[in-house]
Amino acid sequence: MVERLSSAQLASQAAFGNITSIFESVGHGEAVPIAVAERTVEELLTCLDEDSDALVSLIRLKSHGDYACMHSVAVCALMACLSRRMGFNEKMRREAALAGLLHDIGKALIPSRVLAKPERLTDDEFAIVRNHPQHGFHALDSTGGVAPAVKDVAHHHHERPDGRGYPYGLTGDRISMLARMGAVCDVYDAITSNRPYKNGWDPAAAIRAMVQWAEGGQFDAKVAAAFAAMMGTHPIGSLVRLRSERLAVVNAKLAGKASRASVTAFYCIRSRQAVCPEIIEVGMNASANGEAIIDLESNTRWRFRDLDKLWAGDFAQRTQAAHIPSRVP
Repeated sequence: MVERLSSAQLASQAAFGNITSIFESVGHGEAVPIAVAERTVEELLTCLDEDSDALVSLIRLKSHGDYACMHSVAVCALMACLSRRMGFNEKMRREAALAGLLHDIGKALIPSRVLAKPERLTDDEFAIVRNHPQHGFHALDSTGGVAPAVKDVAHHHHERPDGRGYPYGLTGDRISMLARMGAVCDVYDAITSNRPYKNGWDPAAAIRAMVQWAEGGQFDAKVAAAFAAMMGTHPIGSLVRLRSERLAVVNAKLAGKASRASVTAFYCIRSRQAVCPEIIEVGMNASANGEAIIDLESNTRWRFRDLDKLWAGDFAQRTQAAHIPSRVP
């Protein structure tokens, strides 16, 4: 597990550095350094092919200062995984990943006082942020040599099939498949990420909500269903209850073991006390023999902070980093 995280951490750090430099270049009025973006995609795809769970896990970790850039890396990874799930060939998969990496490039042209504001935005500030799809399209279009599909995702990832999106209120098939995929990946990462003004949603709860939103017209139903199937019933980062009456966070699904997962157990329900974090292999349903996940838990009830940090970073620092109280009232 440590080796897996180390390799993924190197890839995510390199991608973060690259997308940060890309945002800075565009913010200074320069052309999008598309060669850097393409190289970043190639490196991320290599890591995803080796171990997608470890990389997607680490990309979930964001601080407020790096949110926009790490969000771009996360959407890139999710688009790469989703495009494979939907049967894209390798050329189309690379295009989808590049579109994910650059989908929010227009935010480089949003004033930092608005984009980096730690509180909720006012209506006027939100209106400024809503201009980023047009900014992104124009930045990519003026660069030259950028695939139309990549520009399209930057332009239309906030459109909705029901016509209630922006900037143009497009409906149905007027929104490209890649933009519909970008919308799902963008929203999933956004709502499951911690921000100064809100805690991120539990991944499993986010998936359930997004499937319902698709039924209501916010997302393409086919894309949302494929995304939900890709993430599974116990997505990475989910809080679960084990047969041993411990709480754990899901780290990864195990390759070649469809009904098994790696989790970090960290809390005893009986004693209501934190325990030394332990990475273990478990069955993914209550009918499994031995230690197993018997139910999903809502962190709205438990209110643990920064659960993602349980399975990332130095093992000895996880309990402190996650702000897990020794007792929960």
